[in-house]
Amino acid sequence: MKRDRHALEGELARLDGAQLRRRRITVGRFPEEASRALIEVDGRTLVDFSSNDYLGLARHPALAAAMAASAGSAGAGSAASHLITGHAAAHERLEEELAAFTQRERALLFSTGYMANLAVMSAFAGRGERVLLDRLCHASLLDGARLSGADFRRYAHADADAATALLGAHPGRSVLLATDGLFSMDGDVAPLAALARAARAAHVWLAVDDAHGLGVLGARGRGTLEECALGAEEVPLLIGTLGKAFGSFGAFVAGDAAVIDYLMQKARSYIYTTALPAPVAAASRAALALAAAEPWRRTRLATLTERFRRAAGAAGVPLSASRTPIQPIVLASEAAVLEAQRALAQAGLAVIAIRPPTVPKGGARLRVTLSAAHSEAQVDRLAAALGECCRHGAAAGAA
Repeated sequence: MKRDRHALEGELARLDGAQLRRRRITVGRFPEEASRALIEVDGRTLVDFSSNDYLGLARHPALAAAMAASAGSAGAGSAASHLITGHAAAHERLEEELAAFTQRERALLFSTGYMANLAVMSAFAGRGERVLLDRLCHASLLDGARLSGADFRRYAHADADAATALLGAHPGRSVLLATDGLFSMDGDVAPLAALARAARAAHVWLAVDDAHGLGVLGARGRGTLEECALGAEEVPLLIGTLGKAFGSFGAFVAGDAAVIDYLMQKARSYIYTTALPAPVAAASRAALALAAAEPWRRTRLATLTERFRRAAGAAGVPLSASRTPIQPIVLASEAAVLEAQRALAQAGLAVIAIRPPTVPKGGARLRVTLSAAHSEAQVDRLAAALGECCRHGAAAGAA
């Protein structure tokens, strides 16, 4: 688009008319109450059903204490990249603990999950090569494929047969197959075992972004790969984030020692940026320890998810088949999903409308996310309020 203010205003007006213009809400203070699932917006206290704080750790006092103690000695910022003087002892310990948690030889910290995915895609694929992506994979995997310069193809969502067919179409040209583990907008899990077999047979790298699965799924919270009994040999590139179930900030890639060392040499989004502040790494270490010591958080999360599905189903809410804390409610239109968001806010519930292009056209939805911090009463209240929205004609059908 040319540098033309009128053109920009026209595009913004078009987005407004299509009910697609994004607007932020500003969260004020966090109410000091027993439930940490409360936020304040425009002076009103709402129950937050939109965050990714699955284990209820984001405002845990142990994380805040670890961050404060680290800041007292390390300061607020790292002041340099990891490869200059920004790599602190807290980073080193966190990488070691993440490697142990994921049962891999090494882990490499990144400032965001977006940067971690850019790193993997651009380091392991290049011009003249081919990358395959699930059609609904995270935008950062798609952008990473574009940045790599490789030719990329997108296979039908969660369709291992389609991925296998694409791998066989040009044998020897494909180098990387990438997917989310747990899909953030639909709450479903990729067919990882079948994808791992296909990738191994075709001799290509398999990368799994398990940002939403780690800490949540698996007997020990090791995510979708633990559920599928897949290790580093089957999935050599595991991407995870620390700002979701672990309630902190940052991301990592875990794999064999050679894989991680190669990334450290080649990943521009690692080499050319300031390191994550050490106090944030200290908070992440506290979160990992809590998640391991308090498995009841995962158990409670699963119980609340089942409770929500029972109550919402009984209230006439059209549910997808998701068995995870991510519960999409697809509505009739962009206007309907915005109206439902407003109605829920009036009822004291924060559920954010998700619209294209974040989801495919025709897939506007309320993305309900559950947390171990929610109470049973809050979950029942949400299900009843969603039922009211559906009875007023907002719902189009199951996701």
